Amino acid sequence: MNETRDIREVVKLAYQALDEKKASDITIIDISSLSVVADYFIIASADNIRQTGALADNVEEVLGRAGIMPKQIEGRSSGNWILLDYYDVIIHVFDKENRLFYDIERIWKDGRRIVDINEL
Repeated sequence: MNETRDIREVVKLAYQALDEKKASDITIIDISSLSVVADYFIIASADNIRQTGALADNVEEVLGRAGIMPKQIEGRSSGNWILLDYYDVIIHVFDKENRLFYDIERIWKDGRRIVDINEL
């Protein structure tokens, strides 16, 4: 990712891309004080596997138009959990069953939840 780009801008664009395609229960967690892996996790649910793909595609398209390219994308073939790694921002798109099973929010409960996108 371009180092001069504001990480918060990436989070906002990704959130908007997920919201635009009707992702449910979008959660943003600031993990910058807890991990060197990333600064933010964005977690979203889809109603089915087709929607997980559509959500991931839209995030990739919106961020790509802004010149933001992913480091890596995992899970496209199964569609149950698609992980889009944008260096300091990692986006998890789950079907509802797998989101409950992996419960990332519990694992990263010490992170700061961003309740309002305008808090960034």
